[in-house]
Formats: sequence, C-alpha cells, structure tokens
Amino acid sequence: LQKFLILLHVTTCTIIGKTLMILFPNAMKRYILKLGEKSRMNENPKFSYENWGPTFFSFKYLLFVLKVKWKRLEDEAYEGHPAPNTPVVTLNGEARHLSDFMRDNRPLILNFGSCT
Repeated sequence: LQKFLILLHVTTCTIIGKTLMILFPNAMKRYILKLGEKSRMNENPKFSYENWGPTFFSFKYLLFVLKVKWKRLEDEAYEGHPAPNTPVVTLNGEARHLSDFMRDNRPLILNFGSCT
C-alpha cells in the first residue's frame, strides 16, 4: 500500500510539473534553478541548466525518484516491526545485507565506531 501511495504521489507531481514546464517554461526554469541553488548545482559553470533542467519531470526522473523513495521506505525502522534488511559494506569492501550475518535465533549485535 505504501509503495502504491508513493507511486501515485510521485506520478501526480511529475505530471503536474511537466505540464507546468510546458505552459510556463520561464517560471519553471526560475523555480528549478532556485532548487539547484540549495544543492549548489548552479555553481559549476560547465553544468548549465540546459544540461540538466529539461530532465526534470521526465520519465527517467519519475523512475529515479520512485527508486529512491521506495529504497528509503525499505530502510525505515518501526517499533514492534522487524528491522530493515539494510545493505552494509564489510571491511573487505563487499556489499552484503544485515540478514547475511544472522545465525539461527541468536541476536545480531551491530557495533559502530571510528578510528582517527
């Protein structure tokens, strides 16, 4: 149900955004450039709006946003529910998932730290 609601929301926003880009291209360009300021995309002179602006609200944009939002949905933890099977990287650089380290019914303990 959550994935369906995300699909509905992102698809609706993409359709509205694409329609506004067609009807009001200059206003949408200003809006998208304003969004780009937050991420500092506008600071690279070789990366102009013409290179990335038209990709907003495209089909590829829709698929990318869905992928990110669905992935974030999988990484959320809720009290009383099973823990998410989050991807982790071993010391050898190998990508694994938390469930790969489970053994029988023993609890899995994660210990985080840093060494500087």
